[in-house]
Amino acid sequence: MHVEPRFTRSTLPWLIEIFVALIARCLYRVKSSGAGNLPAGGALVASNHLSYADPVALQLACPRPLRFVGYEGLTKRHWFFRLVFKLSGAISISSTEALSATRAVVEHLKKGELVVIFVEGSISRTGQLMKLHRGYEIMAKQANVPVVPVAHDGLWGSVFSFSGNRYLFKSPRLMRTHVHVEWGRARPVSELPVDRLRQEILDLGHTAFTQRPQLKRHLGREIVRGLARRPWRLEIVDRSVGRRAVKAGALLAAAAAFSRHIRKTIPERRVGVVLPPGAGGSIANLAVLCAGKIPVNLNFTAGRAAILASMKLGEIETVITAKAVQDKVKDFPWPEKSIDLASEIKAMGGKKVILPWLLAAWVLPNQWIANMLDLPKRGDEEEAGLLFTSGSSGEPKGVVLTHRNILSNCWQISSLGVLPDTATMIACLPIFHSFGFTVTMWYPMMRGCKVVSVPSPLDTRGIIDAIKEEQASVLVGAPTFLRPFAKRAEPAEVTSLNLVVTGAEKMPMDLYEFFLDKFRIELMQGYGLTETTPATNINQPDPPVPAGWGGDPQEAKRLGSVGRMMPGMTARILNPDTMEEIPATEQGIVAFRGGNVFGGYLKNTEKTKDAFHDGWFVTGDLGRFDDDGFLYIEGRLSRFSKIGGEMVPHGTVEQRIIETFELDQSEGYVVAVMGVPDPGKGEALVLLTTFDLTAREVRDRLLEAGIPNLWVPRHVEKVDAIPVLGTGKLDLKACRDAALSVVATA
Repeated sequence: MHVEPRFTRSTLPWLIEIFVALIARCLYRVKSSGAGNLPAGGALVASNHLSYADPVALQLACPRPLRFVGYEGLTKRHWFFRLVFKLSGAISISSTEALSATRAVVEHLKKGELVVIFVEGSISRTGQLMKLHRGYEIMAKQANVPVVPVAHDGLWGSVFSFSGNRYLFKSPRLMRTHVHVEWGRARPVSELPVDRLRQEILDLGHTAFTQRPQLKRHLGREIVRGLARRPWRLEIVDRSVGRRAVKAGALLAAAAAFSRHIRKTIPERRVGVVLPPGAGGSIANLAVLCAGKIPVNLNFTAGRAAILASMKLGEIETVITAKAVQDKVKDFPWPEKSIDLASEIKAMGGKKVILPWLLAAWVLPNQWIANMLDLPKRGDEEEAGLLFTSGSSGEPKGVVLTHRNILSNCWQISSLGVLPDTATMIACLPIFHSFGFTVTMWYPMMRGCKVVSVPSPLDTRGIIDAIKEEQASVLVGAPTFLRPFAKRAEPAEVTSLNLVVTGAEKMPMDLYEFFLDKFRIELMQGYGLTETTPATNINQPDPPVPAGWGGDPQEAKRLGSVGRMMPGMTARILNPDTMEEIPATEQGIVAFRGGNVFGGYLKNTEKTKDAFHDGWFVTGDLGRFDDDGFLYIEGRLSRFSKIGGEMVPHGTVEQRIIETFELDQSEGYVVAVMGVPDPGKGEALVLLTTFDLTAREVRDRLLEAGIPNLWVPRHVEKVDAIPVLGTGKLDLKACRDAALSVVATA
């Protein structure tokens, strides 16, 4: 049950309290759940910390007066903070006066008060839950009171937060800020050590995040409104053929006009799209969505049989494409109703039908344009997009992404500040890939960063030229695509880059070191899946320490990890054999919850059931968290073989072979280790490689290097190329088929 709390008596003098309550109600709309969990007596409330307005929001949400513990340095910085601390009775704490502050907290707790401590020690400067400090344990133990975890959501991005790498000096919100406070259950401190408290706050933060009203909205309406707010801004530089600059207003106008045509001529619920990233792909997807239908971006690299299976599953009879794509992808099973986007718009009347919408984008309020397109205000759990995945190891599965899923991931990315509206991002990942679909297509249209599109991640020279000529600042790609880029680009050509994110597969350390040495750029490893829309974790540059505000440096990246979780997400680590929860710092299967996590596969209840365990999405990846919340992915469960009772990691064996033989990976994958059935030990390893290696040579060199005998591949086969998917990942199904054929002919 969610209630609109009343502002009750705090520790402020009552006249000031009335004034503060009045101002607070004008600025914030605070809702709360779980306040009934608060005990009648004293308790230590352990909260996350997103802004200087946190105490106001927490007091608005609490039926009892709260006393806060605050950083003493603030009182030395400005008279306003000294006044606030004095009037509110806040307890000052610092590293030099920790003992006296602890005594003061214990004293108030023993009096039966609720004392709030922000366990991160300072305001998060990344929007994520930072490292937790252990001081709360001593306070609660000495006072013999329970700990109440609490998390709030909605204040990050306000003027009092550090979003945009600055406090105060940013545009204030024109509407009341929606804040949700989620109170946890009071527990003895012995049951809430730091790792467990982190888990509790993340769980509560996830619940609070799901209450955001903007997640109930319609994706198409949000995109239309976003474009209509900035019709003059350059939205996409499409470098498919030459250079085509498209402003936000023109993009919106073309999509709006085409959406009317789609409504009249396409009766099916889902519409296929086969286009590269760029203006055409964005217009087609937005037009389909504005027509009240569902865009389905088909993977034209998947093979004829897989594409036909996808189209049948999605009930797709119409495909929007371009003649150039049809000429290039000849093996694609083009349906009878294959529409050439440019020809269709021209046949509709071209500029004549687009011009009225362009004028509307320039002169009318953005809400009016959305209403003219008959876009509903609510999308929420309705299907907004369909992507297909085989998980790189099986037949296509339809991943249904809702409006809530996509909007959640967009807001999560926006919360981090790694892609502000001042960024210029290279969009080269295909839009049938979840990252290309959400991060380089929908997100820029909604949030306003500029996109420079290159039709293929394999067009290395095209990407380098695009960065140089358009002064792009952000590049995203799998290691498979970044290797040739790193080899061929010169530092002078990519001086504008300040963020390079890699995902889809584990980042090799040699690639990280090569980038750092050649370009002075740290690769930021992230993690995600199609089923999570896709982003779940990311490393990001460490936030600056604000001048004049003090505070300790905060860590936002950790080498070897895939970063902390996106805001509003929570996770569990499960035992691979029993599926029971184990400590987060132990290795097991990673499972997620979040607004960006999908609800199930299309028409496949069995696969959907397998994908979830007690409401948690099971990724199938093995990983662990460290004490500060950074996630380490150790490998995919399907990429392990159980040989003689021991789990053998394929990826580790591959890396050892590469290191032992000093193999050149500059052009992509050169080895792949697969497990095949073996009657003697359960499984045997097969090595596929593009180099001339023999089984005996591999065995001798690996054993000499100290590799366990069970880890040595039994069969070695030279191949022309290691099978790779269009997303840059290893094609596990094709690799396994090749490995099985090796054993069959051995």
